[in-house]
Amino acid sequence: MTKQLPSYSQTRSFATVTLIELWERFGYYGMQALIVYFMVQRLGFDDSRANLVWSAAAALIYVAPAIGGWVGDKVLGTKRTMFLGAGILSLGYALMAVPTENASFLFAALGVVVVGNGMFKPNAGNLVRKIYEGDDSKIDSAFTIYYMAVNVGSTFSMLLTPWIKDHFNQAWGHELGWHVAFGVCSVGLVVGLANYLLMRMALAHYGSEPDEQPLDKKKLLAVLGCSVLAIIGSTIVLEYQSVARLFVYVAGFVVLGIFVHLIRSSVESERAGLIAALVLTLQTVFFFIFYQQMSTSLALFALRNVDWNFQLFGHHLWTWSPAQFQALNPIWIMLLSPLLAWVYNWAGRRDKDISIAAKFALGFSVVAVGFFTYGVAGHFAVNGKTSSWVMIIGYGFYSLGELLVSGLGLAMIARYVPARMGGFMMGAYFVAVGISQYLGGVVANLASIPKGITNPLESLPIYTDLFNKLGVAGLVATGIALAALPLMSKLTAKHHHHNGGADMAPAEAAS
Repeated sequence: MTKQLPSYSQTRSFATVTLIELWERFGYYGMQALIVYFMVQRLGFDDSRANLVWSAAAALIYVAPAIGGWVGDKVLGTKRTMFLGAGILSLGYALMAVPTENASFLFAALGVVVVGNGMFKPNAGNLVRKIYEGDDSKIDSAFTIYYMAVNVGSTFSMLLTPWIKDHFNQAWGHELGWHVAFGVCSVGLVVGLANYLLMRMALAHYGSEPDEQPLDKKKLLAVLGCSVLAIIGSTIVLEYQSVARLFVYVAGFVVLGIFVHLIRSSVESERAGLIAALVLTLQTVFFFIFYQQMSTSLALFALRNVDWNFQLFGHHLWTWSPAQFQALNPIWIMLLSPLLAWVYNWAGRRDKDISIAAKFALGFSVVAVGFFTYGVAGHFAVNGKTSSWVMIIGYGFYSLGELLVSGLGLAMIARYVPARMGGFMMGAYFVAVGISQYLGGVVANLASIPKGITNPLESLPIYTDLFNKLGVAGLVATGIALAALPLMSKLTAKHHHHNGGADMAPAEAAS
């Protein structure tokens, strides 16, 4: 920097990023809680189309950060790109607040959300890394708090937006509640942007090289122009299912090709770690197929076959909207994260910690139990409606599995991938996750309910059959993960031998 800038504590700098991240997640998960319901109930989509449209959008949302991170690092700067992304996201949710039943308009709005998320997500995380760069003792705890902020934002919005939708629909009619709820997602981001502007000087010493230079307006216009093209492309992908499938297949081959190329061109000391990362990335793809059920098959199951009333010993406690059941995931994450962190630390101090590969296997087994919980619940349903407590139990296992697999995904990349290709491989990892989001929608369509079926007694066996199959798939994934343990142990030992014990310590802490 050419001029003296005021100094701020790391805590204040971290809080600046965390608060805007909290509001960004508020907007995203508030929208996610309603989007499939909106397409089915408001736009008249059948289950199959709604599942695939949202899953294709989720895939694009995960793929986009691979490009947005590069824009932040090399073109506009990390802080500018994050701020621009948040602004574009607020525009996307504002477009969804426009009261129209035009599906193409919705797809375009989702395309805006895709581009905004691509710019925001990787750069917010990069700023946290830069704030605590070189301080391994603090970065783990910082990202733990950061992850908690994500879940605070998502919990609040997943409970709030369905309530807003129902309240305004009842008070004003004309289905306006949907659009008011989406508008609240946009307002949340505007609040986050305003807060960031007030606190932005706390980040004056952090950012990428372009942040230190005056804004290049030509580059900004180029980025905005490419963003418009990306929005058009995303709209086409969402409009035409054949294009979406082609996109997923091409992305899958590209990611696999990247791994194969890097493994073949790497030196011997890097090869074992890259192969281990490939094995675990493939397992992560399987997990996110399960994860995508939360906003597809499980969401529609809650709509049609769950009693929304919470009762205990015959006493009514409260009633939820079906969309609010998705909030159980972040609630469980917040409850289980500190407990799991304590278990990891306790085991580590006694040299009893298990490997990431073993944690993946355990995670799949726990997810299997969660889906079997939903499947078995059908036997205890009354008039086709199962107890709301079943959702709490199932989501508990489901969320624990998420922490064991998804929560360790980035730690896995940090552990096994050489630092010189870490950012690139993070992008490839997110592309792989995006692919599995789409595949999750394909799986959810195994329980698509024909439009003529409205009786819960008819839809219940369709859902429970899928959930039992997913439980079996979870056991199969557990078996595969267990079978891969000897290979993973061998690769890890080889990686450890080539890179030295000291290199492993920070990664062990990250897990």
